[in-house]
Amino acid sequence: MPETRPADPAAPAAPWEYTLYIPNDLRAVTVSRRTLRLILTMHGLIRLVDTAELIAAELVSNAVRHTKGPAALRVRWAAGVLRVGAWDADPEPPEPPGKWASLAEAEEGRGLALVRACADVWGWQPLARGANRGKYVWCDLVAA
Repeated sequence: MPETRPADPAAPAAPWEYTLYIPNDLRAVTVSRRTLRLILTMHGLIRLVDTAELIAAELVSNAVRHTKGPAALRVRWAAGVLRVGAWDADPEPPEPPGKWASLAEAEEGRGLALVRACADVWGWQPLARGANRGKYVWCDLVAA
């Protein structure tokens, strides 16, 4: 019988991607966080869970709070980089994040500043899903 060996933890994992389509409902934030935690745990990326959950919650929250249409959470792993992003049906670009120090006492507007602070890189792009035009706001976490 051939010997079965565990996968080499140093070997690069094959790329993968998940998309979770969500309704315009604030409960989608919790569903997205829990789904993301499960995905990352199942792929052995538990060290990225806390930061990725925080980022996903901010992106999904923005998508459902500031738009009226459907949204989606996309999670992609490739070449040691985790990309977390949210698509929404509003084609308008997101407000650029302010300086963290000036937002400390603000009641709103900290979301993208928090994303920028936690991510290695972030951005946005126009993106259509079927007949829906919108935007995709994303960030990358490098698994160093």
